Amino acid sequence: MKILVYGINYYPELIGIGKYTTEMCEWFAEQGDEVEVITGMPSYPNWKIEESYIGKSWFTEIINKVKVHRCPLHVPARVTGATRIFHEISFGLSSLIFWIPRLFNRYDVVLCVAPPLQLGLAGMVYKLFHKTLFIYHIQDLQLDAAKQLGLIKNKILLRIVEKFEKLILNQAHYISTISEGMIKKVALKGIPLKKIISFKNWIDTTSMSPKNPDPSIRNSFGIQTSEKIILYSGNIGEKQGIEILVEVAAALQHTSAVFLVIGDGVFKSKLKELVTTKGLSNVKFFPLQPAERLCGVLNMADFHLVLQKKAAADLVMPSKLTAILSVGGVAIVSAEAGTTLFEIIKENDMGILVEPENSSALSETIEKWLIQNINKIKDNARQYALKNLGKQAIMVQFHTFVKNNI
Repeated sequence: MKILVYGINYYPELIGIGKYTTEMCEWFAEQGDEVEVITGMPSYPNWKIEESYIGKSWFTEIINKVKVHRCPLHVPARVTGATRIFHEISFGLSSLIFWIPRLFNRYDVVLCVAPPLQLGLAGMVYKLFHKTLFIYHIQDLQLDAAKQLGLIKNKILLRIVEKFEKLILNQAHYISTISEGMIKKVALKGIPLKKIISFKNWIDTTSMSPKNPDPSIRNSFGIQTSEKIILYSGNIGEKQGIEILVEVAAALQHTSAVFLVIGDGVFKSKLKELVTTKGLSNVKFFPLQPAERLCGVLNMADFHLVLQKKAAADLVMPSKLTAILSVGGVAIVSAEAGTTLFEIIKENDMGILVEPENSSALSETIEKWLIQNINKIKDNARQYALKNLGKQAIMVQFHTFVKNNI
C-alpha cells in the first residue's frame, strides 16, 4: 500500500501522540508499505523545538524507511487556548508546501491524526481529487476537552470549530479512536457506529516487561532504599490536574513516600514554584528520560500516578497507562465511575481507583496502600497488557482493515 499520514507530532517526540504515530508508520514500512508523513518540527511536550531542528525550514528526511516531510511552525512560549490555535494554524498553512504537490500523487489511504482536529480538512480536499480511503484518527477529543476545561471561551469561535469538526467527521470514510468511551462520544456527535472503528494505543510487551528494580537507577534520582517511589511520568499540562500533587505531598511528608515527577509541559514551572513555596522536600523533578531507560524507570516505581481532571473524562485515554500495565506497575488512577477508564481498571482489578481532583482521597489512598500487598494488582496489570495491548496484534488488525477497505 501507498500511505500518506498527516499529523503535527512525530519522532523524536518520546511521549504522547507523536510516539504512536511514529511507531504506526514504521510498522507499516516494515510490512513493505510505502509510507510518507507530513509533520512539524518536534516540540512536544516542553513546547520548544528540538535543538537539532532549530532554524530548519521545509525538508524531507528518511527515518526507518519512512519518508518524513518536515514543516516549520510557530511554537508559543506561553501556551493558551489562543496561542495553541495559532500554533496549529501555522502548521496547517506551512504544510501546504508539501500538501499541494501530493494532490497530484495517488495514495491508497490518507490517514489524518487529530489533534489538531482541523488536519482532517486536508483529507477531505484530497478525497475530492482521488478515490482514496480517508481515515480520521482521533487520539484526543480536543474540542470537547477545550470546552469542558474552559480553554476556549469565545462562543462564536466554538461554534465555527464545531461545524468544522462535524464536516470532517461526516466526510471521512472511517473515524478511528482509542477507547470505547471515545467511540461513544463520537457517536453522540451524530456519526453512525458503522463508521467508527477501534484502534487502541499499544505497547511492546516484550521490551516493556516486569524486571527487578535497578538500584543504580534509584541512586541516579537520589532516592533512598527506604523510600517508596510515587512516580508521575509524562506531560505536565492542564488536563492532568497534576497540581493536586502539591497538597498530597504536603499531607504525606510524615510517610516514606517520595514523589518523582519526570517530564515536561506547560504547567511544570508553575508546579515547581508551588512545591518550592510549600517547602516540600519529598517532591523531585527530572526531565523526560531516554527511551532505552524507560522500562527501568517504570520498574523502579512502587506506584504510578495517572491523573485526570473530571472535565476530561472519556475525552482522552492516558497513553502512559499502556506502559505502566505492561511492566506490571501499580497505577493509582483518578477516574469517575461510568467512564471507560474507571470500568476497565475496576473490571480487571489492575489498579487503584480514586476520585478525581480530591486531594484528601488521594492522600488517604496512597498512605493506605503503602503498607498493602500489591502483587495481585501487578500480576493483573501485566496479564491485561499481554492479552489486550500487544502492538503486533493491534497493528495487524488495523492493517488488515485498511487493506480490505481500499
